[in-house]
Amino acid sequence: MSAEERQKRLEEYLSKVEFASLDELARVVEASVSTVRRDLTVLEAGGNVRRTHGGGRIVNPRSDEFTFTARDTHESFEKEAIGQACSNLIPPNQSLILDAGTTVFHVAKYLEHKTPQIVTNSLPVANLFLSANRVEVVVSGGVIYPRLGVLVGPLAVKTFSEMHVDIAIMGAGGLTLEGVTNSHALLIEIQRAMIRAAQKVIICVDHTKFGRKSMSPMCDLEVIDTVVTDSGAPPEMVEALRQRGVEVVVAPPA
Repeated sequence: MSAEERQKRLEEYLSKVEFASLDELARVVEASVSTVRRDLTVLEAGGNVRRTHGGGRIVNPRSDEFTFTARDTHESFEKEAIGQACSNLIPPNQSLILDAGTTVFHVAKYLEHKTPQIVTNSLPVANLFLSANRVEVVVSGGVIYPRLGVLVGPLAVKTFSEMHVDIAIMGAGGLTLEGVTNSHALLIEIQRAMIRAAQKVIICVDHTKFGRKSMSPMCDLEVIDTVVTDSGAPPEMVEALRQRGVEVVVAPPA
């Protein structure tokens, strides 16, 4: 593959996923990381791509589909119900990882009275607790990705790789009997580090995520302790998850 073909493919891929790590981009074009780094430098000079620490991102995404504010309007009543139900599962004074999903943000809204210690890469979650004296918040390192309100990249992965917490509360793009998936490959590496850091893993997903398989595999069902969802979740899949040893909490309508 010529340099021009590689660069075109890299730009097309970034236009689709918005941002990606160097390792991910290297796999896409079947080239070395150093080659991809040089290609990103060329693309950055063209103005459509920006290099980040450990990866690259598209400068002008084609849609607002993946922005935090746009995603947070989807199934908002269901997410609120899930947030309340999940918070009821959390004992006081726990150490928690909260990922950058919009459903997890709704969980965070109900946690202050539990006086937790929170570790997160979510800027909206961190901002939520700016004036909360009863909550200690540790924000990961990483590159700020404003549209998603998230910190990404190797520094974010490193933060969670060096942590040990009681519970990780996480969202997902899809949940099937084959496992959990998410839309952004660069977030997957961070979420896997979150899972490894936690004694217990809770996945919070609304009913639209059941049966859906997103682009990047995150974990197998065996890794999950609890799924919290809303009353619209398909009963047959809820039962199948329980038979596989996963606790499923169905939130009543908010």
